[in-house]
Amino acid sequence: MHDAASIFDSGLTPTEIESYFENSAERATTPCVEGDLVWRIWGDGPPLVLLHGGYGSWRHWVRNILPLGAQYQLYVPDLPGLGDSATIPAPYHADSIANIVSKGLDILLTAPARFHLSGFSFGGLIGGQVAAQQGERIDKLVLVAPGGLGIPRQKNVVLKKTHLTEATNDEIERHRQNLASLMFADPSKIDDLAIYLQMETVKLARTKSRPIAVTDVLRRALPSIKATLHSIHGGEDASSFGQSSEREKLFRLIQPGSDFRIIDNAGHWVMYEAPDAFNSTLLELLQDREP
Repeated sequence: MHDAASIFDSGLTPTEIESYFENSAERATTPCVEGDLVWRIWGDGPPLVLLHGGYGSWRHWVRNILPLGAQYQLYVPDLPGLGDSATIPAPYHADSIANIVSKGLDILLTAPARFHLSGFSFGGLIGGQVAAQQGERIDKLVLVAPGGLGIPRQKNVVLKKTHLTEATNDEIERHRQNLASLMFADPSKIDDLAIYLQMETVKLARTKSRPIAVTDVLRRALPSIKATLHSIHGGEDASSFGQSSEREKLFRLIQPGSDFRIIDNAGHWVMYEAPDAFNSTLLELLQDREP
């Protein structure tokens, strides 16, 4: 695999960057109701499962795949009803979505194999459910700006409606504004690749994650998790504005040794906006290294 700098600083177009990762992945499928849950696998080493956020896909992790894949074998699904994975019929909920992922892991990583798991946003709350189902098979669980904690938002985020049509100037600008409102702390870091990936993931999204994300479903699952629990947050995450102390208190109430990391000057999509800081932080937490 190439190094991250050679891909992102190479002058490749967003489509070419996406194609590079698609072509370098091993593709696997597991059952998803009447269709397939699509997994992409990169790298070599101990297994690390990465779960993307709501209205997203594997693309949420594009700036992390190469650095993390240098030390771990990455198992990155498109969650049910998102990306290339099959649509799931309503009603669906966190438990039923997590059950599909958990059963897929049982196929791809046959027990008693152990693995780490990191979930971003909606993928964090689903990751908590998966961890509760998998029990001692998961070694470290690192939640990245997870939803499902039942903590009311202190900052109202209003998103522009997108039309899911061709990439007109108006549509591109709407996605740029949405990224600035919710996903990024520094609008100057919203590059063409970020907008392209956002447009691609949103237009493929069928599972409505927001009604699940505003519940306390993750909070209720936390006491059942046997994995070592850590978390990473962007210091200027609009979705958790003013919640840092409450989140840290909650995680350490469940596991007193839980490591709560904040990456300064980063928003909700912290692993894209601050990839170097995020990648080194995640590796520290997985390997119990000091910062």
